[in-house]
Amino acid sequence: MEHVGMDLGKRQSHACWLSEGGEIRHLRIRSTREALTTEFGGRRGRILIEATSMSEWVARLFESLGGWDVVVACPNYAPMYAERTRRVKTDRRDAEALMWACVKGNYRPVHRLSDEARLLRMTVKVRKGLVRARGKAAVQAKALLVPHGIQLETGRPCYFPERLLAADLSPALRYELAPLVDLVTHLNDPISRTEERLKEIAKQDPCARRLATVPGVGPVTAACWIASLDTPERFANGEQAVAYLGLVPSEWSSSEMRRQGRITKVGPSDLRELLVEGAWHVLNHPTPDAASLRAWALRIATRRGRNKAVVALARRMARILFAIWRDGTSYSALRTDAKKVAVG
Repeated sequence: MEHVGMDLGKRQSHACWLSEGGEIRHLRIRSTREALTTEFGGRRGRILIEATSMSEWVARLFESLGGWDVVVACPNYAPMYAERTRRVKTDRRDAEALMWACVKGNYRPVHRLSDEARLLRMTVKVRKGLVRARGKAAVQAKALLVPHGIQLETGRPCYFPERLLAADLSPALRYELAPLVDLVTHLNDPISRTEERLKEIAKQDPCARRLATVPGVGPVTAACWIASLDTPERFANGEQAVAYLGLVPSEWSSSEMRRQGRITKVGPSDLRELLVEGAWHVLNHPTPDAASLRAWALRIATRRGRNKAVVALARRMARILFAIWRDGTSYSALRTDAKKVAVG
């Protein structure tokens, strides 16, 4: 059986082959369906590729050819690159290190999202891109008014045109800012349509409806949770899910020394940002169902500050979401009031 390690690139990829007879061969190949099909079609063996933005369609292409056992591996797994010489990094060396990892089994397979989760994740990312573009346009317009001694009130970017209309601006300033105002206005409609699409998906999904019962979690966050994590069987407990979302402290420890820093911020950033945004909502908008969570976060804020309290609250919300997702239950304020809450 042949073993192949492949270092993927957007235009060209590098493959390292180990034949059944022990011969090693290197190949530079274009990253197109036609070129990959021509080179790998009709062969048999195991191929190891890193998890990248393009690894999924490449893996599916190899699987459709038949005869290939495809492994999509985590690029952060250090033993996978044990055969690579330090201080010298090239595509050729990376591909050969992947090939030897494929032979020896020194890799950690990643979870490959289902088709439904991939499409849902695309919708979430489209919304995120539109929201960021709208926010940048509103911030830039506000910044351009500062040299003229005009400071607009803080508010949601979607209402920026109304705030600008109410401000005392000269006709010349309104004329110059018109393109940015038009951009914000035009982005409001596609953002609303994308959010309605996510709300409709969440309404039809029983799991998303249960997740949305958690304070600070709406249909968009619930849909993003399902799209990012796909299935609860991926994680043994809530702590693993929280670590995957990058909400755990980084650590640098040796011997008796133990240092913990800021959160790792690994994993899906869009879901992590939504959880932090939901935590801020719980902290700033008191509601009866979130009273216990808010009181818990305020106690932390007294000792450590509001920013750390919000991150801690987002981490706890993630554990609660995982427990609901895993157990098929709904949020209950009575359970969070208990001294010991089984959330992972």
